Amino acid sequence: MFRTAAAISVRLLGPLQGRKAGASLTRCLHQTLTMAKQLQARRLDGIDHNPWVEFVKLASEHDVVNLGQGFPDFPPPDFAMEAFQHAVSGDFMLNQYTKAFGYPPLTKILASFFGKLLGQEMDPLRNVLVTVGAYGALFTAFQALVDEGDEVIIIEPCFDCYEPMTLMAGGRPVFVLLKPSPSQNGELGSSSNWQLDPTELASKFTSRTKALVLNTPNNPMGKVFSREELGLVASLCQQHDVVCITDEVYQWLVYDGHQHISIASLPGMWERTLTIGSAGKTFSATGWKVGWVLGPDHIMKHLRTVHQNSVFHCPTQSQAAVAESFEREQLLFGQPSSYFVQFPQAMQRCRDHMIRSIQSVGLKPVIPQGSYFLVTDISDFKRKMPDLPGAVDEPYDSRFVKWMIKNKGLVAIPVSVFCSVPHKKHFDHYIRFCFVKDEATLQAMDEKLRKWKAEL
Repeated sequence: MFRTAAAISVRLLGPLQGRKAGASLTRCLHQTLTMAKQLQARRLDGIDHNPWVEFVKLASEHDVVNLGQGFPDFPPPDFAMEAFQHAVSGDFMLNQYTKAFGYPPLTKILASFFGKLLGQEMDPLRNVLVTVGAYGALFTAFQALVDEGDEVIIIEPCFDCYEPMTLMAGGRPVFVLLKPSPSQNGELGSSSNWQLDPTELASKFTSRTKALVLNTPNNPMGKVFSREELGLVASLCQQHDVVCITDEVYQWLVYDGHQHISIASLPGMWERTLTIGSAGKTFSATGWKVGWVLGPDHIMKHLRTVHQNSVFHCPTQSQAAVAESFEREQLLFGQPSSYFVQFPQAMQRCRDHMIRSIQSVGLKPVIPQGSYFLVTDISDFKRKMPDLPGAVDEPYDSRFVKWMIKNKGLVAIPVSVFCSVPHKKHFDHYIRFCFVKDEATLQAMDEKLRKWKAEL
C-alpha cells in the first residue's frame, strides 16, 4: 500500500512544475491510498477508549495522594525479594527460556498448594498454565473458549477488562447487577449487602451462554461471595453446561473473619471451572507479571494452544521467585508467621484507617469484605453540588473524581468505569479508593482530608 503510493507519486511528479505542487500531490495521493483500507481490526471497534489513561494523566498534573490505581506502594515481603535476588544472581540458565507452559518448580508447587485447597489431585503439566499475570490468563481463557456469537455472563460492577476481552473474542457480554440492600439504623453499608437476584441471574442463561465470569473477592466492591451464593452460580452453570471463569486474585485479602471459597471446590464444578490467580496480588509484586490458570485438562488444552501461539513463554526469573515464595508459604500455611495470615491483618488495619478518615468529609464507605478496594457513596455530594463541570453525558462520579483531584488532591476511580454503558447510571454515585498503601501515604491522605474538612 505504501509502496504503491510512492510509485504513483514518482510517475506523476515529472510533468508538474514547482516543488510545492509536487509535495501537495504526494501528500494527497499518500493519504488517499493509505486510508483506502481500514487499518483497525473490527474486533477493536468500541473498545479503544481507556478511561484509566485520563485519570492517570490528571493525577500526574497535580499535587495529589494517589489512591486510585490498585497496586501497593510498599515493597514485597523480604522472603519474596530474596527469592527474586536468588533467581537473578543464581543459576545462569534462569536467564533463558523455560517450559512454555510454566517453569517446572512453579507448576509443581502450584499444583501441590492449590490441589489441597481445591480437593483435587492436580497434574502440574495438565492442570496448570503460567501466564503473563492474571490479565494474560483472562485473555487466554476468552480466546480459547469464546466463539463468534457466544454469550458470556458478567457480574457488574466488574473488573473493566472482562467486557472488551469478550468482544475481542467475538462474544456478546450479558450483564447482571449486584444490587445493594439498604443498611439498617444508619449503619455503614457492607459489600456483603450487594447481592445477585437469583431470578434475574437465572434469566441470563440461554442456549448461547458459553461462560460466566465470577470475581471473588470482587473488584471494585470488595464483595466475598458466600457458599450459598456460589452454590446458586454453580447450580446454574451445571444446569446450562456453562464454563465458570473465576478471577480469584484477591483470595488472600479477606477481612473480618470472612472466608474465601473457590467455586472449583464445590461438587461438580472442578470439571467446568478455570481458576485464575496472580503472584502480583499474592506477594505484593505487581511488576513481576506472573499469573496462572488452574483447571481440568479437557479445557486447559485449549488455553495451552492459545498460549503457545501468542505469548509462548513467561519470564523465567519471575517464575522462579514465585515458586520459591510459594514453597515457603506452603511450609508455614495457617501459622501465625505465614504471609497469607499476616498480610490480610495488616491490610485490614489500612482499610479501617481509611474508613475512619474519609467519613470526616461526608464520604460514606461501603465496608469491603475483601480485596484492595474501598467503594464510597457520594450521593450527598451529588445532591449538594450536582453541576460539576464535565461533558454532557459524563457520569457524575467521573466529574466528581476530576473535581476531587484538582481541588482536594486525592485520586480515586469512578465506579461507573467498571460498568457497561447501559448500567453506568446505576453506579454514578460511587467512587473507588485503594487502601493497600504505605503508612506514609495514608498519613498524607489524612492531611488532605483535614484541609478538606476545614473548608466545609
